[in-house]
Amino acid sequence: MNNLKKWALKIISAPHISLKKYYKQYRKILNVLNPPSEPIYKMLDHKIMVEDREIPVRVFIPKANPLSKVMIFFHGGGWVTGNIDSYTNVCANMANKTNHIVISVDYRLAPENPFPAGVEDCYYAAREIFSKPQILGCSQEDIILIGDSAGGNLAAVVSLMARDRGEFLPKKQILIYPATNYDHSESSPYPSVKENGTDYIMTSKRIQDYMDLYVKNEEDRLNPYVAPILAKELSNQPKTLIVTAEFDPLRDEGEAYGIKLQQFGNDVKIYRMKDALHGFISNPLSSDDTDKCYEIINLFLNDKNY
Repeated sequence: MNNLKKWALKIISAPHISLKKYYKQYRKILNVLNPPSEPIYKMLDHKIMVEDREIPVRVFIPKANPLSKVMIFFHGGGWVTGNIDSYTNVCANMANKTNHIVISVDYRLAPENPFPAGVEDCYYAAREIFSKPQILGCSQEDIILIGDSAGGNLAAVVSLMARDRGEFLPKKQILIYPATNYDHSESSPYPSVKENGTDYIMTSKRIQDYMDLYVKNEEDRLNPYVAPILAKELSNQPKTLIVTAEFDPLRDEGEAYGIKLQQFGNDVKIYRMKDALHGFISNPLSSDDTDKCYEIINLFLNDKNY
């Protein structure tokens, strides 16, 4: 990364705005900055009922003839921001790049709905989809979990919950620069938190602010459903692809999670995107990184090496 780019990133990454104080305004800004860039054909809104609650989902069908395969997508945003509207372009692109039907889950956000509300929504939505695959013209083996950042955390946790509760079990999961630990302060054991924690847009302080809003009770931070890397038992997990970004505070914990999954006998592939920043899959200025990421994802989906 050249010096001019590093200088520009350092300016952008300065802590001008308090996330904890202005998270509602930040949500609105994300929606304004992410309007649909082209007409989205074959997009359907639906609601999954869980007792007396509704979990909104948005279904994206590829423009080309889709495969009889489905991705359940959990969006990023630190468990606090983001929704199916701000991720419409990401999911439409994902459907077209992979030729999979993509189902985006609009889970409840913190701090209004702190842990475990959001992850329970993701679990119940996934359970409903896995219980009725015939509606989508596929089998359970053709349903994949995928998420980015906090959504990568949620995908990993849903897989753990699925194993623990025994109601369904995904065969594959894709975790894009996932959060897997709870501590992003100076005491973090991962060098990337310190090396990349101030000058690359997604700062370690912002990640810690997100965690503070998401998890109200300190003792919950040691829960593997918050920090999956803390799970004592990681056997019987899906075949996993983990994609990290070189200049991302979350890089090392994402890769460490992959290594720990491998140690428990799971089939895991880890790919680090060179020169990439956190959030590249939703950044229109990072199209080269996004294209490369989908190249890796498609190789994984087709059980090919890269």
